[in-house]
Amino acid sequence: ILFSTAPYLFMFLVPAITMRSLAEERKEGTFELLLTRPLTDWQIVLGKYFACLAIVFFALVPTLIYYYSVYVLGAPQGNIDTGGVIGSYIGLFFLGTGFCAIGLFASSISKNQVIAFTVAVFLCFFFYSGFDSLGQLLSLQNLGLESLGITEHYQSVSRGVLDTRDLAYFVILAGIFIGITLFVLL
Repeated sequence: ILFSTAPYLFMFLVPAITMRSLAEERKEGTFELLLTRPLTDWQIVLGKYFACLAIVFFALVPTLIYYYSVYVLGAPQGNIDTGGVIGSYIGLFFLGTGFCAIGLFASSISKNQVIAFTVAVFLCFFFYSGFDSLGQLLSLQNLGLESLGITEHYQSVSRGVLDTRDLAYFVILAGIFIGITLFVLL
């Protein structure tokens, strides 16, 4: 149940983490001060991205208590698919990488953090569920739009199958949104 509801929780948690990262800096005028430091634009954006990603990682760590309790309290002790659980955690972390990049982009297009949060939640929901919904329309069924969305790749990794295509999808998704963020800030 944890790994099926966690993407929906991440749709709100990650935008809440990222909403202030650039929006508040631009609103308060401290972003210009940050640009005067001997840092490139890439370093600033990637620093904020990895800081948000670290918070997402540390938000996942306490959920290991669920794994431990199921492992210990199972009818025969240790009766849990450890490979599937590890794959699910890897999938959640890569889902967090994509959502952090989307949230950082949403934070870069607005000076208001509430608007950044709302845009990030919408984009995260669209990339998670929107392509599946579009792919099920009668006129778009044969186009394979589901493969553009996050759900197919997340479910594949959550089953414990670490396919490089799925992992590359998350890396490319994060790279695209980080690149768009840099384009917006310039």
